[in-house]
Amino acid sequence: MGLRTTKCQLLVTSLCVMLLGLSIAILSTVTHYGLHFTVISNISLESNSYRVIHYAAFYFGICLSMTLILAALLSSAATVRESQCLTAMGFFCFALAFYGLIPAACWRYTHSTEVEDSMMDVYDFVYEEVRRNASNFRRHELTAIHEAFLCCGKHSPFGDTTNVERTTCPPGEVHDTGQVYGMILTSFLWFSIHFSSNLDRKGKYILRER
Repeated sequence: MGLRTTKCQLLVTSLCVMLLGLSIAILSTVTHYGLHFTVISNISLESNSYRVIHYAAFYFGICLSMTLILAALLSSAATVRESQCLTAMGFFCFALAFYGLIPAACWRYTHSTEVEDSMMDVYDFVYEEVRRNASNFRRHELTAIHEAFLCCGKHSPFGDTTNVERTTCPPGEVHDTGQVYGMILTSFLWFSIHFSSNLDRKGKYILRER
């Protein structure tokens, strides 16, 4: 009776790990193809690190999820068949996932603002390109950013931004000064939006909320 209970507990644990792996895979995919992230990734410059981070986080999440799912399957099979070989392989997969998270957590700690900075660098570049000339291509990109992040222009001491906002913000929107939308990686390197106060980009400026 005790052995059967232990097996049931191990199977339930393996199922939970498998669900965790599936959740990570779904979250990685949704995050990778989400509008807020693709709109920046599609216009990133070759010298900008955001696109590299964008793809690296996706592939890391997929690899982590596959490792967890494999570990859960091996553990389940080892429990049913009482195989020491399958048990060892399952523990190896768990160890691989754990040691894979260590450098990810270290990167997250040492580069806590890199994603936010790289995204704002892209926005600043596109905004300044539109402000300096009438590039329809860049104007379209800036409009897409404003629509995705529900923001509209920025305050800057380096020039009047009224013309830029008039052509890239949807008509009828209220231009109230708001907080900047920033991007950070969570502990599993999943991107999420948070609010920040201001940023140093060619002088201090803040985005306007729509």
